[in-house]
Amino acid sequence: METGIPLNWVIALSGILFSLGILGVLTKRNIIVIFMSVELMLNAANLALVAFSRAHDNLDGQIFVFFTMTLAAAEVAVGLAIIVALFRLKGSIDVDRANLLKG
Repeated sequence: METGIPLNWVIALSGILFSLGILGVLTKRNIIVIFMSVELMLNAANLALVAFSRAHDNLDGQIFVFFTMTLAAAEVAVGLAIIVALFRLKGSIDVDRANLLKG
């Protein structure tokens, strides 16, 4: 018998973290905070993948986590470069003032 944390608790934590990420994306106006909220959502998905992978004694979920972490690292590199360029151009990182990419 395994004495670890129950799967329901880990999935509940993952859902709470994902919900906080969605709340941050929808309510905040600062691009950095929105960016961190998206990263929080990715980490919540990673937590759920690892939990299900461990519960089913299968490594597929953990392999997907490595791909998601690679995607998150690329997102950070490109996203922060865009944010720095936007700050240099506009002098602010407010979402309402960042209409530069409109067609």
